[in-house]
Amino acid sequence: MGRTKDIRAAVEAELNFDPLIDPADIAVRNMNGQVALNGTVPSYPQYLEAAAQRVAGVTDVHNHLEVVLPDRDYRDDAMLTTAANNALALNITVPDGVEAIARDGNLTLTGVVNNGAQRAAAASAVAGLTGVRNVRNEAAVWDDADATNVTVHVQDALDRSALIPDDSDVSVDTSGNTVTLAGHVRTWAEHDAAVGAAWMTKGVFEVHDEIYVTG
Repeated sequence: MGRTKDIRAAVEAELNFDPLIDPADIAVRNMNGQVALNGTVPSYPQYLEAAAQRVAGVTDVHNHLEVVLPDRDYRDDAMLTTAANNALALNITVPDGVEAIARDGNLTLTGVVNNGAQRAAAASAVAGLTGVRNVRNEAAVWDDADATNVTVHVQDALDRSALIPDDSDVSVDTSGNTVTLAGHVRTWAEHDAAVGAAWMTKGVFEVHDEIYVTG
């Protein structure tokens, strides 16, 4: 796993190295590559930041962090709802009809999009807003597509990916508009490339992730 043999120490070092994270209140635990993050962070983007997944030897990350906003970053429900809907409207990737509502810093997104990329864009559009503690993405994906074609398109995308090796055993199975990915990858970068390729495919409404990261 490179020059650092202690995974816990390596994750702590990566958290300290990442300029987007304040690790002061984050505790790291490791059990055979299964890393747990406990504690608090002051913003939702820090909650999402995948620093631990970049460390060699990490096979899974259990994120138990809680977002505790500083007083200066608090926004009431009406203000945050308005800000989130403005951000969605200004994002050219997010289709009309996707809406947000805030309750105590927790944003819920609703509406209909054409593909997983648009769904992800909606969440990204609001994730960095001041006052956000969590984003629950309930935007539905809707687009007619044949299951066989979906499988072929996802597999083709995996084959094109520079991050997924030619000897990868990641398999694709489609039932209706739900894609299940299974198999093994070496790193979280490979894992995210596979899942991202599935979500970008036309006609995919849901992705079941059964990929195992070997580390």
